[in-house]
Amino acid sequence: QVQLVESGGGLVQAGGSLRLSCAASGRTFSNYNAGWFRQAPGKEREFVAALLRNGYTAYADFVKGRFAVSGDSAKNTAYLQMNSLRPEDTAVYYCAVGRSAYYTRTNEFDYWGQGTQVTVSS
Repeated sequence: QVQLVESGGGLVQAGGSLRLSCAASGRTFSNYNAGWFRQAPGKEREFVAALLRNGYTAYADFVKGRFAVSGDSAKNTAYLQMNSLRPEDTAVYYCAVGRSAYYTRTNEFDYWGQGTQVTVSS
């Protein structure tokens, strides 16, 4: 069993930055792929970024060059650094962990955090 707790969301102006954290307990984070997803009102949850067990990173096209995912195994925590934020980035952001190779698919992740709200004002 893995428990995930996200933090770091908030209100920011367009062009600003936020860093989200996802703290894991129960199992070692490095044994899993860590994914970041987001869900805006009225929309489906979508893939944002992933930090894979092998150290590789993956990003959705709409965040490439703006967002960066990283991890600290000593703290059992994953991070999502979000720069150059846009109003369309407004959503609830979730972290998740799983072992599937299909890391862009929400149903391939086993454990989810509660989400943290990110609001970007124009």
